[in-house]
Amino acid sequence: MEVIVVKDYQELSKVAAEIIIEEVKKNPNAILGLATGGTPLGTYENIINAYKQGEVSFKGVKTFNLDEYCGIDKKHPQSYYHYMHENLFNHIDVLPENINIPSTEGNDLQAQCDKYNELLNQNTIDLQLLGIGGNGHIGFNEPGTPFTQETFVVELAEKTREDNKRFFNSIDEVPTHAITMGIKNIISSKKILMLISGKSKVDAAYNLIKGPVTEEFPASVLNNHPNTIVIIDEEAYSKLK
Repeated sequence: MEVIVVKDYQELSKVAAEIIIEEVKKNPNAILGLATGGTPLGTYENIINAYKQGEVSFKGVKTFNLDEYCGIDKKHPQSYYHYMHENLFNHIDVLPENINIPSTEGNDLQAQCDKYNELLNQNTIDLQLLGIGGNGHIGFNEPGTPFTQETFVVELAEKTREDNKRFFNSIDEVPTHAITMGIKNIISSKKILMLISGKSKVDAAYNLIKGPVTEEFPASVLNNHPNTIVIIDEEAYSKLK
């Protein structure tokens, strides 16, 4: 695991965007795994700016998102479908048919999981972008998720719902379930880029880098991956000094 310590969130976002852009320049048909939440927003802004300046094109790129909430429409302002289009896809030249986000529509969620999993098994992700939850979750793989788990419907931990409450009017509005790539899907990626920022992630960063590899802390599996880069700002790194 390569750990890159940067000064602050702005530098983290810049370095992360540069790594992703480099991947696409090297391979214009790259398959990118993408994440949502607060941490990647700056990275996406930097990518959009690079695209607008003519530095990079995403016409040949395929994308796969980690997860999507169950129980809200994809046009809901807090759906990850909406998030990705508002914060990235609407501003670059990625082709709509190359965008893949888990669908939670209809009554048969297992069928939706199977369909997404099949797609993932047919496409090897070149670079997977990740954030980390306070409890160590990656995607929505909560503590206790087997490392062999593939795409599935997960009941979100109360800690995860509490962390995401800031995006909704109240905890009651935060979905209780989601479809997520499993840990096995994530670690099948050729390269993994983990972003960790801020005081709230100090313990998660410490456990990732210093703790044991255990299913009770899902992100710890990245220690077993041959090509993981962790970009962490000074605030999040403070306990590791």
